[in-house]
Amino acid sequence: MSAPERIPSRSVTPHELLAKGELTVRGQVREASNAVLYCTVEHEGVSAACVYKPVAGERPLWDFPDGTLAQREVAAYELSEAMGWGLIPPTVYREDGPYGPGMCQLWIEATAEGPEEPLLALVEGDDPGPGWKAVGYAEVGENRTALLVHADDERLRRLAVLDAVINNGDRKGGHLLPAADGRLYAIDHGVTFNADDKLRTLLWGWAGEPLPEEAMEALRRLSANLAEGSPLAVRLAELISVAEIDALRERVAELLRTGRHREPSGAWPAIPWPPV
Repeated sequence: MSAPERIPSRSVTPHELLAKGELTVRGQVREASNAVLYCTVEHEGVSAACVYKPVAGERPLWDFPDGTLAQREVAAYELSEAMGWGLIPPTVYREDGPYGPGMCQLWIEATAEGPEEPLLALVEGDDPGPGWKAVGYAEVGENRTALLVHADDERLRRLAVLDAVINNGDRKGGHLLPAADGRLYAIDHGVTFNADDKLRTLLWGWAGEPLPEEAMEALRRLSANLAEGSPLAVRLAELISVAEIDALRERVAELLRTGRHREPSGAWPAIPWPPV
């Protein structure tokens, strides 16, 4: 699918466009496990492509309350913004979608070719090589294994911290969208914020390593912004449960206490399946 022209520089912000614009369904992303509709959104002469995920199209999950995935996507965006990293495209919750309430997110056109280096790879042997971090071994057929690696990339490292904060249970390679401007965006955050440890990710390459100072600064800022009665806490209370907000605060406090990247707990599969 080709996206419409980018939003021109004028008074209509992406957030306002997504929240107030007229949604027109253009197609469906077929490979998604839940209903994902490709749309255009138009407001005051400004238009853009977006994704609309109606609550009615969510498949029930045994470990998440029904009908809450769209709100969790919005909560993940709010946390990304609060940390100052802008890793998730602008995302809003709409009550008036074509198929009822749901999440609406700005469409990001991933870079298909050009100077962008791969973010994930499979390599032979036990050494990830310069510029790569080892995740683990993967079956590649005919009783062969290869080492799964990800790039030692600052953008991915920030995302690994964000995923630990939001307790992302499904960080796959297909959720990483490098954009033409060099930014990295991450999508699909419906299975997040569970009060129980659910962290599953391909970004374990820094597990146990000290957090960089910029991450510690972002976590300290986030901890302050999550105080009871703060605007962020009030906003999150509209999207996730009280128990989930308490668990969020505890995860941030633990990262600050240890000063290290999360390690797999052993209580839950560490890598999502399928990984892409």
